[in-house]
Amino acid sequence: MTAAVNRIDRLFEDRSRKRFIPFITVGDPTLEATYQLAQAMVEAGADLIELGIPYSDPLADGPTIQRASQRALANNISIIDALQLVKRLRDSGMEASLVLFSYFNPVLQYGVERFFADLATYGADGVVIPDLPIEENGPAVEAAKKNGIHVISLVAPTSESRIQTIGEQATGFLYCVSSLGVTGARASLREDLSDFLSRVKASTKVPTAVGFGISTPEQVKAMAPHTDGVIVGSAIVLEIERHEEQLRDPAQSEEAVAKIKTFVQQLASALQ
Repeated sequence: MTAAVNRIDRLFEDRSRKRFIPFITVGDPTLEATYQLAQAMVEAGADLIELGIPYSDPLADGPTIQRASQRALANNISIIDALQLVKRLRDSGMEASLVLFSYFNPVLQYGVERFFADLATYGADGVVIPDLPIEENGPAVEAAKKNGIHVISLVAPTSESRIQTIGEQATGFLYCVSSLGVTGARASLREDLSDFLSRVKASTKVPTAVGFGISTPEQVKAMAPHTDGVIVGSAIVLEIERHEEQLRDPAQSEEAVAKIKTFVQQLASALQ
């Protein structure tokens, strides 16, 4: 696959349509549940899915996603499980963009060159590595480019020059962090968020998507005029946690997936 046909590039060709991006942790509470939930989310209106690779020390994640990582790590979920999940979703006919979310240490252990080659082989489109600063991402970006994969950069409220530097080197889309600190559902968003998002847009040619703390249809709708995509993580992961026991039980999992699908549908429809 070459960068020219990367699904993320195709997805954002039409900037008039806002894109909905859910985040879930691979293997939370089981790999089979993650597979079913990913399918359901696309049916509910997801355009791109972020698949989190669980990690023991997730610095950017709040308590909700930390607990999801712990549940997944109890299942011994690794990068290879995430890659095989991507392949299974592709084999099922899924065409939605799939982006892995991983801290750098597991990628380093796996091998940077091998990781990006395998992302392409298994059918992923990009990766978010939140603890890899742009000053140190050269080898990863080079390996990604070679395999037609996007390394998605994150930008938080910071100085004008820093926003400009990140915006200029971004590919795929630029992940705008709506608030400083860790992920987690929030009752309200920063009042100056629209100003930050307009500054980011001015810094880059790639589409922008905003995440961290967005958790209700009202917040999704409020963000829509200021960005090309909206990312919701913790609120969805919290719904998964609420239905953990049912998702683990084959006799009840279908009903639990349907309830979570309805929740995601409400979020996605707020962008229409």
